[in-house]
This record gives sequence, C-alpha cells and structure tokens, in this order.
Amino acid sequence: MGEAGLYFDWNATTPPHPDVIDAMVEVARSAWGNPSSVHAAGRRARAIVEDAREALAQALAVDARDVIFTSGGTEANNLALAHAGGLVTSRVEHPSVLRLAESLERAGRPVAWLPVRPDGQVDLEPLPALAQRLPSGSWLALQAANHETGVLQPIEAASALARAHGLLLHVDAVQAFGKVELPALSGAHSISVSAHKIRGPKGIGALAIRGIAPPRPILLGGGQERGLRPGTLDPVLAAGFRVAVERAARGGPERYRDLAPLRDRLERSVDGVAVVNGAGAPRLPHVSNLSFPGMRGDELVAALDLLGARVSSGSACSAGTTEPSPGIEAMAGRERARSALRISLGEGVSSIEIDSFLSLLARAVGRPLTATSCSA
Repeated sequence: MGEAGLYFDWNATTPPHPDVIDAMVEVARSAWGNPSSVHAAGRRARAIVEDAREALAQALAVDARDVIFTSGGTEANNLALAHAGGLVTSRVEHPSVLRLAESLERAGRPVAWLPVRPDGQVDLEPLPALAQRLPSGSWLALQAANHETGVLQPIEAASALARAHGLLLHVDAVQAFGKVELPALSGAHSISVSAHKIRGPKGIGALAIRGIAPPRPILLGGGQERGLRPGTLDPVLAAGFRVAVERAARGGPERYRDLAPLRDRLERSVDGVAVVNGAGAPRLPHVSNLSFPGMRGDELVAALDLLGARVSSGSACSAGTTEPSPGIEAMAGRERARSALRISLGEGVSSIEIDSFLSLLARAVGRPLTATSCSA
C-alpha cells in the first residue's frame, strides 16, 4: 500500500507527478529569482512564469494575458466573484463560492439560488426568472464537476441561458480540468483551476478570463499580475504547474476514463449496504460518494484510516467541521449527508487495490459486501 496506505482521496489532493517534482527541483536550483526583478536572475524566473501562463492559456483557450495566477482555486473563485453586483449560484458549490455568496447576501447584494435536483445537478429552469431580478452585469457561478459527488453540471446549457439573459458565467473547473473533456468552457467568461488537483504543487492556481474587463483585485500591494493579484509569484510553483497542465492536456481525460470500471465495480459491491449519491447523473469517472444509512461518515473515515485506507467524508476545505455537507444535504437530505463517504480514485489504482479496499470497508461497516469483478 505504500506510506500513504490505500490513497483513495484524489479529490482532496493528488500526489505530485515525478515530472512535476523534477521540474520544480531544477527551477529551485537555477531560476529562483524574483520574477518582478529586472536583472538577469529576475528575467530567468519571469520566463518560467510566462511559460506556465502560456501553457494554461493554450489549455483553456484564452489569451495568455488573461491568465491570472493565484494561490489556488479558492482565491481564484473569490477574485472572480467578490465584487459581483449580483449572483446566481447553488447550494452544491465549493465552499469558496458558497461562503462568498452568503457573504454577498449579508452585505445586501442580490443573490439567487438555483434549486438542486436529487441527482445533484442544478435545475436551470428558474434561471430566466431569477436573472430578471438581478442588476445588469450579474454573474452565474457553477462548478463544472462537484467536489464531493463528481456530478457534472450542465455547463453548456447554463452558458446558453446566461448569454440569453445577460448574465456573466464563471465556471469553477478545479475538479474537472484534466479529468474530462470540457468543450463547454468556451462559453465561460471566467474559469478557475488549481495545480494540486492535477498532480501539480499546492499553493498555485489560476483565474482565466475571456472577453470581459479584468476583475477588481481583492488584495492590495504591488503591481504583479497586472495589478490584479499582488505578491511575489514563486517560479518553482509555476514550473510545476506548467508540467502538470501540459500533462493534463496530454491524455488526462483518457487516464481518468480508465478508472470508471473500477469505480462502478466498487459501487456494485456496496449495493444494499450504501446509497450512491449522484447516481443517474453524469459524473467524473473516478468519484463515488456513498451514504451508509445509520452510520456517520466521519466515523467511517476514521475507522478506515486506522485500517490503512484514506478517504474523506466531504470537501477537504470543510474538514474539521461537525456539520454535514451542505451540498449533499441540498440534493438528498441531512441524514444522507451525515452518513456520506467520498471515495476518489487516481492514476495507477489497480483491481487488486479495489479488492483490498472493499475488504477494509466491510470491516469498517461491519457487514459483508458483494463480490464483483470489473466485467460483471
């Protein structure tokens, strides 16, 4: 199992790829200057940063000038939406969008909430009416894929509706980028991504904008990132991000698609013991969110951890809270949310590891599971 045990928590973070580590080590040794400095060491570091910016621009089909580096997906989402004059979103969004929307509400700005269907997809039917109640230039903010259930949202339909009703569209692509094809991103006005979800380093992400004025900064300081995001950017992180992006664009969806049979087999094995949250909706191929009636998800996480398996009961950004996931509660109710367990597979996971995990899961829940094969 290795030092990390059976690591089935790839939605929380991913292990840095060896090519990413190699690139970062090389830059840490040879290009560690401040990218804002005008001398040779600064210019070398700046070139590393700009190479990463160009890689992201190509992957997201935007102009390189419109890629703004941030500390991660949370900051990118906040930078995109913190100054929104009005907002439409849903209760299944990442905490960085959900809490921001609630903060805007408390500040007196108009916020409208899309209902969530039992399968975890947002219901877009009320969107035209909601848009009419918001001021001009308001935003629609949706995930491409949910961080807990893996449910894919109808971004293409949302983009068409947003365009028809005068809304700007922000897509949180943190969990989906590099894992599924995302042609619908062409209709987004802003897109957030994060390096550590695609086997890159923690501490760096980006906001890409398309066809709109740059957002107002949320931090005050120097003129880095065109004055939109002050602070010294680390060329070491940028180098790792570039390699991760290029790797994700080069076969990422295919690598994750291969995990679907293992995910499906796992879900068949818990039939009658657990309920699959998001079943029936299109989902990321590597994510399974299971509710075990009468049990506590956080207690199952602890029990599995002691047995050597690493999973979660929800978003890593909400870890340490005692409240159940608001997203799963919105789609399936409080008890389903309280008993939920998120299993997210990653590159290189084998059928043998699935067997081992199912054995540990049976011990944790105290019930036998159904034996299945990938071809069943």
